[in-house]
Amino acid sequence: MPSKEAKPNFSLSQMSEILKRVFALTPSELHSLPSYDDQNLYVETKEGSKYVLKILNSVDSQDHRLVEVHTYAMSFLHQKGLPAQTALPNTSGQLMSLEEMDCGYGSQKYLVRLLTYLPGITVSKVPLTPELLYDIGKTAARMDTLLKEMEHPHLSVLQRENFIWSLSNVPLMEAYLSVLDGNPLQDIIKSVIQQYKTCVAPKYSDFRKCINHGDFNDLNLLVQSDGSDGYRISGILDFGDMHSGYYIHELAITIMYMMMEHPNPVEVGGPVLAGWESMLPLNEVEKECLYVLVMCRFSQSLLFARYFVTLHPENAEYLMISSKKGISIFPQMWELGKDQTEKVWFQSAARYNDGKVA
Repeated sequence: MPSKEAKPNFSLSQMSEILKRVFALTPSELHSLPSYDDQNLYVETKEGSKYVLKILNSVDSQDHRLVEVHTYAMSFLHQKGLPAQTALPNTSGQLMSLEEMDCGYGSQKYLVRLLTYLPGITVSKVPLTPELLYDIGKTAARMDTLLKEMEHPHLSVLQRENFIWSLSNVPLMEAYLSVLDGNPLQDIIKSVIQQYKTCVAPKYSDFRKCINHGDFNDLNLLVQSDGSDGYRISGILDFGDMHSGYYIHELAITIMYMMMEHPNPVEVGGPVLAGWESMLPLNEVEKECLYVLVMCRFSQSLLFARYFVTLHPENAEYLMISSKKGISIFPQMWELGKDQTEKVWFQSAARYNDGKVA
């Protein structure tokens, strides 16, 4: 997990210099974009071209092969027809540049990429209709199905053994529980971890493996108007959490984050599940574990947001975006329980699969 010292803090003038020297671009407009532990910059040139300059934290910047695979995956999905953000070559023809800078903690090296700027607004800013949720579920399944086909000489780096955001590593949360001392959420998260250990972990042999985007959330999905009353997906952002995982993990992550944006969160699961199963039907064991895995992702989001705020209090507003919404939803879903939640999800999905959403 990147520390406070690892987060880049380049000034606008420093980033402008990088744009000119590394990418031969003269920006006419620059402004910061939110980021969890990296640094993102919106770039517009006087010709009207738009880009995103992404500076990775110094910890992730040390793993060139992992960033190379993430960058390749973005291009691979784009070539397959998904609207994934992609990296653009610099003046040397490379997709990454290593820049050394002192951001207040001594001289460190940071990987820099220039990414395409995709049109649209985040899913968090539009009504989550059943049709859009269905499309989101279908897109998530298509993305993972395509990633399963991807070939690269360094794919093994995606085995991120102790990656805290992987749903394969739920027990790692135990080391961070102290940040919730005195908070009633702590007891629920402890119970979720126990449920994972007893009801999910023993069944991994029945889960189907794949490569996960790992952060298919309401801020990493862009949408545009479809010309009528709805929206279509126009962009998939942020592949920094990509790792080897399981199809059911991606579905659980997707459902959890879409619940954050819905007035009646439990209703989200049905159309997302229906869209997913239109591409990739679940097996019985995956169905049985879905609820607990969704609750595990809630737990990760709430717990690690609190932890990161202790490292980066200046970035608390962005770090707590999902956490603030989840604080009320998470205990409600736990109280509703597995049986009742699954009944709503699977009955709703069955209605959609019977032809109510094409």
